[in-house]
Amino acid sequence: AEAAIRSGLQGYFGYPITPQSEVIEYLAQQKPKHNYVLIQAESELAAVNMLYGAAGAGGRVMTTTSSPGFSLMQEGISYIACTELPCVLVNVVRGGPGLGTIQPSQGDYFQATRGGGHGDYYTPVLGPNSVQEMVDHVYLAFELADKYLTPIVILSDGAIGQMMEKVILPEPIQYKPNKPWATTGKTVDRERNILTSLSIESEVMEKRNL
Repeated sequence: AEAAIRSGLQGYFGYPITPQSEVIEYLAQQKPKHNYVLIQAESELAAVNMLYGAAGAGGRVMTTTSSPGFSLMQEGISYIACTELPCVLVNVVRGGPGLGTIQPSQGDYFQATRGGGHGDYYTPVLGPNSVQEMVDHVYLAFELADKYLTPIVILSDGAIGQMMEKVILPEPIQYKPNKPWATTGKTVDRERNILTSLSIESEVMEKRNL
């Protein structure tokens, strides 16, 4: 959570679920000191669609969840991937299937690395093996998302999510977005931007998938 703030976080949309609820708790605690939007959604379905909208508006945004919540987000992630919007999604994996257990697991590996939702797409996945790498990967994920215009998944687990260790936090960055494609309204020098995951022409989707 602190790494996200230092990475220039502009918006967080999530729903509490063990073992990652501490993220939204910390961000809520720190919000008065920083200028980011924080919304506890009514569900993971709502959270991922808020993420979709905020990413489309050009924000540096993220969500965090755990396995059952990540499954609920798959439709939204598919839309975000097709629309080619940068954002960060963190899955602190717990045991399954179903509601499963709150103990650590790596059972979501294939779901994360093979696309997860409907359609022929993949999302880049970062897999930290320590709390320090978790910090480093948050910075990296935001940069990769902006560079390649794609959602980036950080695949952690309940062990790292609940672990406490000393880390080195890089200095906060002054994030200056350069997103001329963002849906920020019509200006005097251009028409309004339109972002969509729908294309009637098969050639357009074929090009996007290739």
